[in-house]
Amino acid sequence: MNRPTPVRQEYEVALEPFIPSELSRALPLPQRIWRHGWMRKTLILVALAVLWEVVARIQDNDLLLPSFLQTAEAFARGMVSGELPGKIWLSLTVLVKGYVIGIALAFGLTTLAVSTQLGRDLLSTLTSMLNPLPPIALLPLALLWFGLGQNSLVFVLVHSVLWPLALNTYAGFLGVSETQRMAGRNYGLRGIRFIAYILVPAALPSILAGLKLGWAFAWRTLIAAELVFGASSGKGGLGWYIFQNRNELYTDKVFAGLAAVILIGLLVENLLFASIERVTLRRWGMQRT
Repeated sequence: MNRPTPVRQEYEVALEPFIPSELSRALPLPQRIWRHGWMRKTLILVALAVLWEVVARIQDNDLLLPSFLQTAEAFARGMVSGELPGKIWLSLTVLVKGYVIGIALAFGLTTLAVSTQLGRDLLSTLTSMLNPLPPIALLPLALLWFGLGQNSLVFVLVHSVLWPLALNTYAGFLGVSETQRMAGRNYGLRGIRFIAYILVPAALPSILAGLKLGWAFAWRTLIAAELVFGASSGKGGLGWYIFQNRNELYTDKVFAGLAAVILIGLLVENLLFASIERVTLRRWGMQRT
């Protein structure tokens, strides 16, 4: 005679809520430190500085390659005296003007491109013609049209920002799925509202990539242009500061100016754009961390 299988009583084990910070605290201290991106980047910069110092001491020629400590001292003197902050302010003022105008023109051009066939043809033709043209090649024309001063620099900067941003934005718009487009149309969105509420959020990764590319192109174009004609009424930006000190053989100040260019690039990339990505793309799950 078969006996009935005993019924096992159900039971539930209460689990503690998962807290990522507690898992991090369980790791060894070196691993916990290494998990922070800013720490890894700082260690890379320190290693590069040490390598620079070693190579400069082996070279033993301050005129050709000043050491990291000499460059840091020249940078500190320039900041304390107010010379470097003044040059940085002049450069950033011009850069922001050109960058903002370039962004406005790029979004206007891409809006026209996604709205009409004529706009698409116009964008395709202009980018094919002007995007391969180096911005610095427009310098002679800028001098002829606008004279020696900030307007010429702004003109060159607009050219360096406009095309990469327009291309990335338009590519992002084309990559928006048909499902999202249909959802926008079902809500009655048309024209500018359709672009603002559907296309721009969906294409945000491409737009941010274009903004970063435009910033990088504009920053290096500005420094190169200032190296050529950055002085106006006796004033010039970082590029002119580097050029002047090169002529006077103050190599440590030349490297201090280059260090300022690099530091500004790092700050913009790791503070401004990283913050924008953190509150948008990463928060919405559109980008892997």
